[in-house]
Amino acid sequence: MVLRVALAVFAVAAAAWLTPASAQWFPQWEQDGREPFWEDRGRGWGSQQPYGDDWGYEDDYYREPVVRSGGGRPHIEPVAPEKVAFKNNFAPNSIVIDSAGRRLYFVLSPTEAYRYPISVGREGFSWTGAEVISRRQEWPDWHPPKEMIARDPRLPDKMSGGIRNPLGALALYLGKSLYRIHGTNDPKTIGQAASSGCFRMMNEHVLHLATLAGVGTLVTVVKRLPKSLTMSSPPGPSRKRASSL
Repeated sequence: MVLRVALAVFAVAAAAWLTPASAQWFPQWEQDGREPFWEDRGRGWGSQQPYGDDWGYEDDYYREPVVRSGGGRPHIEPVAPEKVAFKNNFAPNSIVIDSAGRRLYFVLSPTEAYRYPISVGREGFSWTGAEVISRRQEWPDWHPPKEMIARDPRLPDKMSGGIRNPLGALALYLGKSLYRIHGTNDPKTIGQAASSGCFRMMNEHVLHLATLAGVGTLVTVVKRLPKSLTMSSPPGPSRKRASSL
């Protein structure tokens, strides 16, 4: 009996001694600024320095830059598209893009134009207005905007020019905007509304267009060309967003 009482007293004393120490363990981590190991976020992510303007990101962007190769750069011969009757009031040697028709016209005269099949911006990314070609680049590097990477984190921060690069064999840059007329290495997208505001062409077609349209060429984007194909003279460089084609 005495032995049982002694064991019981010992058990109560041991519980009283252990419980406070155990209860103080987690609060002590909080006082020391530590976290339980299963909540530890590791070192380095929060302490990385922001990347500068070389990558085109804001100061709060911390992703490690990802660079990928665009692959080889095969020789591609320019191919002329069909010439069509095109009664118009646009300036000769200018470009007209019919978003709804998914066609790009290079105006040869008031009655004739080259007509190229293209891919246009999908809903919410299309636009209308006018720009001028500000630069041309063969096998351009691709720098997806931060917003595009946020939508698809699998994208690289940079891809060098090449056969795997979505900008294709050549790009014509429009003004100071992010938009381009460019080739594509995925020809099945031609004729679709699939881009983020750029205009895709077959590689052989964009190479042909580049032999006609140089820096300074006016590019007019319209929602839909009228059936008569007659319009007033296009305005100077300007651009506005459109919610849909």
